[in-house]
Amino acid sequence: MVDAAGPVERRKTDRRRRARGTRSDESWFGAFIGDADSLTPDDGRRDDIHDDATRHAGADAVLEADAGDVSAFHRIYRAFLSARAALGVALVATLAVAGLFGSRPSAAVAWIGISYATLAVGLWLWPRTGVADEHAESPRLGRLTWLACIGVDIICFTALHILTPSNSLNFAALLVLPVLTAGVLTRRVQALATAAGVALLLLANAWAGVLAGGEPASLMTQAGLAGSGLFVITVLAGELASRLAREELTARDNMELARQQVQLNRLVIEEMQDGVLVVDRTGRVRAANPAARRLLVRRGLGRPAPFQLRGVSAWDQLVKTVERGFHEAVWPEAGRDVTLQFEQGTTRTLRVRIRFTRGADEPSAEELCVLLLEDVRSMQARMRQEKLAAMGRVSAGIAHEIRNPLAAIAQANGLLAEDATSAAQQQLTRMVADNVKRLTRIVDDVMEVAPGTVIEAGAIDVTAEVGAICSDWAHSAGLELGASSVFKVELPEEPLGATFDVEHLRRVMINLLDNARRHATAAPGAVRVRLIALDDTTVQLTISSNGPTIPDDVERYLFEPFFSTRSRGTGLGLYICRQLCEQYGASIDYRLRPVTEANRNDFVVNMRRRNRVDAELGLQLPR
Repeated sequence: MVDAAGPVERRKTDRRRRARGTRSDESWFGAFIGDADSLTPDDGRRDDIHDDATRHAGADAVLEADAGDVSAFHRIYRAFLSARAALGVALVATLAVAGLFGSRPSAAVAWIGISYATLAVGLWLWPRTGVADEHAESPRLGRLTWLACIGVDIICFTALHILTPSNSLNFAALLVLPVLTAGVLTRRVQALATAAGVALLLLANAWAGVLAGGEPASLMTQAGLAGSGLFVITVLAGELASRLAREELTARDNMELARQQVQLNRLVIEEMQDGVLVVDRTGRVRAANPAARRLLVRRGLGRPAPFQLRGVSAWDQLVKTVERGFHEAVWPEAGRDVTLQFEQGTTRTLRVRIRFTRGADEPSAEELCVLLLEDVRSMQARMRQEKLAAMGRVSAGIAHEIRNPLAAIAQANGLLAEDATSAAQQQLTRMVADNVKRLTRIVDDVMEVAPGTVIEAGAIDVTAEVGAICSDWAHSAGLELGASSVFKVELPEEPLGATFDVEHLRRVMINLLDNARRHATAAPGAVRVRLIALDDTTVQLTISSNGPTIPDDVERYLFEPFFSTRSRGTGLGLYICRQLCEQYGASIDYRLRPVTEANRNDFVVNMRRRNRVDAELGLQLPR
């Protein structure tokens, strides 16, 4: 059943239940408990927590304050011990001053005053004597602590009140301290019992005065009023303590929520792909995530925050951008491009978006700005990938629609070829057939990498399969094998298992071998195939050639669809190779080998190794 009251009503209900559901034997200070029970399940859904700006602005201060926090019960307990110590010293000083002015107290009064001051100061210096049970389900004073604090106060102050003549010092007012202490730090019934006991002691003392010949109305009225006042103090002290407890509990809840929010924000910012910098008007970076630290240096990871942007020549344009942002107080939503000039002529262009923490209605807030940094090259690559993905989906749809008319053209051309008698007619039908085959191959290539293709990976003996594929390709290319052959193959002696499909491996290798042969020279070993077990998890296949190295502006687009340096190329060969490899958890890449090696163009395919295979070892080529 859905709770229609909503989180606000649930929160209010929880607070009323927590406030009214306190047992009568619990302390008014019991709400100060900070265990798991005081955090209800609905705390995570409260709507009265601070807004995001408040939580973020004081994040570090909140964490530090929470780390060094002690229980509120112990703080109040320490405050009462301090008050008792000060009162004890003041009591001794008062008795001494009274003696100087001719009102010398009796020896018993002086002894009680000095003893009380000694006990109060001693307990203040060693507050753990009779430790207060502050970690219990309902924090309260232990029995020993109650006797050392409240019990001693009641006994001493009552004795002083009884031993002192009515026309001398009035010690009855001192009884407020134990009553107040009991109202705050003890259970409710215990606090009321303490007030009642003190009131009875005052009434008993007044009755003793009446028996000694005093005026009954005056003595009993004063004792009754004093006792009533003590009850009022007990109730008010309990209510104030309860209010303080509820406020501190709310503060602790909010602090915990703020801490969780800070940790969540830090985690999100740390994992962001975009760089984030928090910079003040002086150019000092207050915070920087790892992505920003990588963007600010030529390679590796830059220094952690805080650090100064000024003084580094590579960041001059960024410093000017920050100054301009603070001066204009506005920034385009799409951002502006800033170029960083590193050593050795290396540059990096960043798209910088700026957000400000201080609004027009917050003149007292500290001026900070948040810089969102993104590498322009990464942006362009992402946009290019999105466009290519969209174009690939469109191309797959077009290719599917082309298949039927293409089949009809092929069939009609076959019928025309049967009736072609002249050489010119036969040449035309051959031209049509060749172009139909070319279009069919393009359609098949596009459909091969269409989204939604599901491949079931199996284990193959990659040593045997690579040997067979190389043998077939060499035969079809008209290459003779031998020591002086253009084509060299290096295979291991033992079978190597890998996760791949035989036909797809053949397609990848044929594409790479055709490209290598097309650009290689006629020198021996111009095209070389090498298969090794790279480690326990990887089988590496390399196909290298000694042709001209691939330019940098071409290398970055090698594996993208519809990119080709040949006029009649579809630009899908290497793209299909990469897609097929990714379907089996393999990878394909191009690397430029050192100048000391003849075959510098090297395509590397890393396949997942499988230890057990069922295929038999195939044809081995001469080495």
